[in-house]
Amino acid sequence: MVQVMLGECSAADADAVFEVLGAHFASDRAGTVPGRREGPRPAAWAGSFVVDHAPSEVAGVLLAGPVTADLQGGPVAVDRLRRTLAAAFAVEAAGSAAGDQEVDVQVRLTNG
Repeated sequence: MVQVMLGECSAADADAVFEVLGAHFASDRAGTVPGRREGPRPAAWAGSFVVDHAPSEVAGVLLAGPVTADLQGGPVAVDRLRRTLAAAFAVEAAGSAAGDQEVDVQVRLTNG
């Protein structure tokens, strides 16, 4: 399981990132579309993904602007999810921290 927190982006870009991840991994976000929520825009969007495999093909997606993504989970799962994002977007490492059983990785997503 990888926790994904998106920030510093539009609702449409958060939607695009979660659609890419949701197309390849089971998620707690089924049926939730960030770009179509009512009320004020949240400062960040969060979702959990079961990353139990590495997808073979991932289509590229265009973003309107950069997206900051914080990924937290087991090292293998976080790496698989990061590689999936890298297949769809340009990914720049922004920071990381490792604990006993989990890693925290921050990346910046842009158009590739």
